[in-house]
Amino acid sequence: MKRNIFTFILAFFTVISSYAGVIVLEGHYQGKNLYVQNPFAGTGVGFCTFEVTINGDVTTDEVNSSAFEIDFTAFQLKVGDPVIVKIKHKDDCKPKVLNPEVLKPKSTFEIVNMNISKEGNFEWTTSNETGKLTFVVEQFRWNKWIKVGEVDGVGTSTENKYEFKIEPHSGENKFRVKQIDYSGKPRYSQAARYVSTKGEITFSPIKVKDIITFTDETLFEVYDSYANIVKKGYGNSIDVTNLKKGIYYLNYDNKSETFVKK
Repeated sequence: MKRNIFTFILAFFTVISSYAGVIVLEGHYQGKNLYVQNPFAGTGVGFCTFEVTINGDVTTDEVNSSAFEIDFTAFQLKVGDPVIVKIKHKDDCKPKVLNPEVLKPKSTFEIVNMNISKEGNFEWTTSNETGKLTFVVEQFRWNKWIKVGEVDGVGTSTENKYEFKIEPHSGENKFRVKQIDYSGKPRYSQAARYVSTKGEITFSPIKVKDIITFTDETLFEVYDSYANIVKKGYGNSIDVTNLKKGIYYLNYDNKSETFVKK
């Protein structure tokens, strides 16, 4: 009798352990289905996967095959809706999701309008977003686009409005936004232009021992003779006391000039 009970308990825990695995995928519905490669169980009897759920509801997908599709259409999801997919499988094998990237947000935004207000706010409105991605704000300075800030994207297909406080340089300014999705490829907006009434900025002295002073606050970058950036920031002065003697390149306002550290 004791032997039969022990055999039953052992069999019970064997069954439990053989159904212990789960693969969880979280993301947002992008209008595409998932495809799963489904091996045989380690015992050679039956297939590895035994159940699939989407947001807690069991799917009707046929999982008893070497490959199957997880179909989202029956769940009436809208593009951008959050989804949690759980693939339950036996623990002596593991199915493989062939295209998990379809649940990752893709940059699809379209610019409805874009402008810079008199108050110095960079404003843009988008449509057709299909996932929450960060907007990187860039400004064209010193013959290159530089990052000046970030704004979190809403990620919905309706019109979404954003704004970012800018620090313009004198003369004509250009600003844009970009997003980078799972593909690693940036998606850019067109550039918004803005002419600042801010006066031209200069600095002194050209030969400096400790402090460089600007005539107004400005973004700045300092490079050494090997093109390594050694200082950057925003303000009306730069402490260069700790720099070695030599020639340095200074980007500030909308200019690129040099100075000598004594």
